Amino acid sequence: MTVDALTDVAGLRVGHATRTGDGWLTGTTVVLAPEGGAVAAVDVRGGGPGTKETDALDPRNVVQKVEAIVLTGGSAYGLDAASGVMAWLEERHRGVRVGVDPAHVVPVVPAACVFDLGRGGDFRARPDAATGRAAVEAAAASEVGAAVPEGCVGGGTGATVGPMKGGIGTASTVLDSGITVGALVVANASGSAVDPETGVLYGELFQGRVDYPEPRVQEAARRRLAESAAKNPLPPLNTTLAVVATDAELSKAQAQKLAGTAHDGIARAVRPVHLLNDGDTVFALATGARPLDAGNPLALNGLLAAGADAVTRAIVRAVRAAESVDGPGGAWPSYGELYAEPSGEPYGKR
Repeated sequence: MTVDALTDVAGLRVGHATRTGDGWLTGTTVVLAPEGGAVAAVDVRGGGPGTKETDALDPRNVVQKVEAIVLTGGSAYGLDAASGVMAWLEERHRGVRVGVDPAHVVPVVPAACVFDLGRGGDFRARPDAATGRAAVEAAAASEVGAAVPEGCVGGGTGATVGPMKGGIGTASTVLDSGITVGALVVANASGSAVDPETGVLYGELFQGRVDYPEPRVQEAARRRLAESAAKNPLPPLNTTLAVVATDAELSKAQAQKLAGTAHDGIARAVRPVHLLNDGDTVFALATGARPLDAGNPLALNGLLAAGADAVTRAIVRAVRAAESVDGPGGAWPSYGELYAEPSGEPYGKR
């Protein structure tokens, strides 16, 4: 049974740590690999990234596998969350062996951050090592194949997409070969996820039929967005983060290609993307449980297309799952509140 989430890739777990209230609106999400790690790679396209240990993922470098990936709020300050994950892994002797003693390991924990400073009202309220530890503990405590909470949780707690609230979203697919490809996204972009003329989510234009909000709903949404934007003092220093994963057996170079093409999924769902004030970063993980067809040099193509599609769907789900925020740090209405049918349900939600 699948749950249409990154956790459909067997062995991967996801945990969130969320901080809200009293000036907080931020958090951390950890993707925990099976013990022994997964082949990992990264592709950074934004002009203002905040990352940790991404150089280790270069296919030319020595580290082949990692035990966890961290997606965190707090801008560069929030990268401290990875320290808590490192400590948790070290206690379990999980990491790169650097000595004869099994306890002598160095956990390589790649991390990337989104800008959400001050969105809860307190500029200094941001994730730290304790937040990272709470997130990895939540991941470890979850069941294999468990559903992943979406919306304003973990690294997506303070996320925004243009003038609207953003958050966490996830999606997966199983190819005809039996290989699974999944994605987890923190949607926190400077660009917009919504066509301003129609109120339709860009990402849904790539998923088949869409329902167009009525003109009166579109006009009311435009007014509300303008009013909310006027309350927000901080500039849109944002970033979209993603983890794309598969149970296929990939080399680091193949995983890097998967991470790179997954950026196409962001470009379909958010316009514009990869700006100087974005830090768009995609990690790739491959657990190696299923071999690719060695006799077909183009066998990777199916995974590349599926990864981009999963990212697009995950962004749509993140925006649809988000809830409005109106507090001391600013106001960001949700898509569901802005574009609601008379029944109260968001347009196109099926």
